[in-house]
Amino acid sequence: MKEVGSPSKKVHFVSLGCPKNLVDTEIMLGSLMRDGYQVVEDASEADTVIVNTCGFIEASKQESIDKIMEMAELKQAGRVQKVIAAGCLTQRYKDELVEGLPEADLFVGSGQFQNIAQILRDSKAGNKEKRFFHLPTYLQEEATPRVNSQPRHRAYLKISEGCKKRCAFCAIPLIRGNLQSRGLKSILSEAKVLVAGGVKELIVVSHDFTDFGWDLRKQNASARETPDELLRVLADESGAEWIRVLYLYPDGVSDETLKLIRTRKNLVKYFDMPLQHINNEVLKGMNRRMTREKIERTLNSIRDQIPEATIRTQFIVGYPGETEAHFEELMRFVDDMKFDRVGCFMYSQEENTKAGTLPDQIDEKTKQRRHDSLMELNQQISRDKQKQWIGRTIDVLVEGVSEETELLLTGRNPHQAPEIDGVTYINEGTANTGEIVKVRITDAMDYDLIGGIVPSMDIVQTIDQ
Repeated sequence: MKEVGSPSKKVHFVSLGCPKNLVDTEIMLGSLMRDGYQVVEDASEADTVIVNTCGFIEASKQESIDKIMEMAELKQAGRVQKVIAAGCLTQRYKDELVEGLPEADLFVGSGQFQNIAQILRDSKAGNKEKRFFHLPTYLQEEATPRVNSQPRHRAYLKISEGCKKRCAFCAIPLIRGNLQSRGLKSILSEAKVLVAGGVKELIVVSHDFTDFGWDLRKQNASARETPDELLRVLADESGAEWIRVLYLYPDGVSDETLKLIRTRKNLVKYFDMPLQHINNEVLKGMNRRMTREKIERTLNSIRDQIPEATIRTQFIVGYPGETEAHFEELMRFVDDMKFDRVGCFMYSQEENTKAGTLPDQIDEKTKQRRHDSLMELNQQISRDKQKQWIGRTIDVLVEGVSEETELLLTGRNPHQAPEIDGVTYINEGTANTGEIVKVRITDAMDYDLIGGIVPSMDIVQTIDQ
């Protein structure tokens, strides 16, 4: 029980949305820990709860509101003193949230989260201001405090902020602003610090990896900040055993990019490439600035040059004007390409986006039917592709004891990104969390694999044979 008047500084974080948002949470966490706060896992034990919200689509907005209200109930029960709404939803709906959510005490946008420690100090000192907003121009610096909230062996590495693209359905530029790339020196320095702290896998995140450095090169034509140079520097100098890149758009993947990923052992052969659709009319309506022909050339180049590569993609169904013929073309394309991983989203009509004003909006029932059909097709494809791993021996990064049973270890192979893909269950052998071991796959499910650790003697014998 808390003592009345005690100078308690306990904070609980709820981080919603994408890994990029999680990095912002980790920066707030680092800032507050440096200011003397203790981070607690149970919200009811905290004095202050910070909900770092997502405001991308309707479902994520509702999840953010629900979580703020859930935390507000703890405050009403006298178990929490302050509830803070931070992040993308707060930035996007400044006035609406401040007026419509009196349950929250402070509102901190995506241009002010880095000042969270000062904001809380001022609030404790009696400052009555509730709104803390600024243009979303903050860019992580080398000296920015950050605490990795992931398991010790992996970490996200954010290389830029904002986005230069203007996809018709996307509100990200409204929330996060234009593209701002970090310098190579700053990124490499952070990567080395993370690796020195025990990180085996660096997961590089941005809104589009292939746009990295565009803004810096525009200011200075001799700038070294290019996607390929970043890959080269991280692979050769960071010390990370695995480097995974998320969010590569197909129009920016060069032959040099493929050569680097093919030849650098620690660059994971994994391509997370959000395509959104394949029909040229729909792509044009989305302002994607690419065509089916360009997409297919990129995909074929990846498979020709790196046959073992895993390709993950995402599609949007029910986009305004998407006809049954357009959707059937997408289904045939997915069936023909046999992607390793497919995510599917039902189009969300967002205000202040071009797509939100388009005619021929699709009804929710049709969106759901198309979503379910595409995911059912993908499940069949995934089931067949998973079976191809049976009998093979692959590297697996051990995540720890399975949540389902203590008799299994859980890990991920290079073809499985955390949180969004399946896992590899280990039912034979022992290993420590964070260790990379050889696992022979003996069984496969729709999205997960099962296997046992191969003793080192067996590996030697296999190589000798």
